[in-house]
Amino acid sequence: MILQIALILSVLLQFGAFFITIGLIPKTRFNVSWIMISIGFLLMALRRFVDLLELYASNPDKEAMLISHWMAVAISLLMFFGAFYIRRIFQLQNEIDRERKNNEARVLTAVIKTEEKERQRFAKELHDGLGPVLSSIKMCNSALFASVKNQEHQKIVGKTDQAIDQAILTIKEISNKLSPHILERYGLEKAIKTFFQELHITDRYQVQMNIQLHKKRFDYNVELILYRIIGELINNSIKHASASAIDLSLVLHPQKLQLMYGDNGIGFAPAISSSQGMGLSNIRSRIKSLDGNIEITSKKNQGVFFKIEIPIS
Repeated sequence: MILQIALILSVLLQFGAFFITIGLIPKTRFNVSWIMISIGFLLMALRRFVDLLELYASNPDKEAMLISHWMAVAISLLMFFGAFYIRRIFQLQNEIDRERKNNEARVLTAVIKTEEKERQRFAKELHDGLGPVLSSIKMCNSALFASVKNQEHQKIVGKTDQAIDQAILTIKEISNKLSPHILERYGLEKAIKTFFQELHITDRYQVQMNIQLHKKRFDYNVELILYRIIGELINNSIKHASASAIDLSLVLHPQKLQLMYGDNGIGFAPAISSSQGMGLSNIRSRIKSLDGNIEITSKKNQGVFFKIEIPIS
């Protein structure tokens, strides 16, 4: 009776080990060797089942039969616990991979934050340092214009005044690009629309824009990275892709922000790195720092399409 119970238990354990190995096949990326091991577990489970049938059909008192059955029980126990600990190895590997991924994201986030701090510092120095100097030069030039009587000289002074105004405006634009104050004050939607307006590309390109954020604000790091990514994509379309149409969609979904961007430019092979000036490596790094994902679809002379999803709490 004890042998029968033990053999029934061994059959159950063997099938349990088989189902554990089957469940691990996707994690091994359908490795042929692991599939073969799984089949071996199945065959051994069937063998234990046959042993159980033989036990009921024959005389169980024979010594050889007893040894065989008890060995079957031991093998079943070893196979079951072996499969169990193999699963633990895979679980540990998953934990290691998850921790490594989190560490990479933290490092990328730290690098990006350091970069943004340097941008902000440089923008402040540019605006607060060079801006007042140019304003002083403009005041002196205006005073000079009032004292000059010669019309030719007045023209020169006037052109100098215009150049100073252009320099002041350029400094403001550069400062804003380095540290977008509108993004910090008014949010991502307003910053993106202002970015398009300042580029004045709507007169030369067909621009379709769909932004549905429902006036919500997000973590500043998320907003800043998406703003930088969109700026990089637009820059690629204008300077590298020779596109005539741009389609941008930024929509808030439950638990994620979805950015879809496309143009009708010359396209490129997605496998090619940023060595061709597309800045893909920079974009991927920024997305990775937010634990997001990116899909790129492009063919030569058929434009490009980006689908980017960023998880949000």
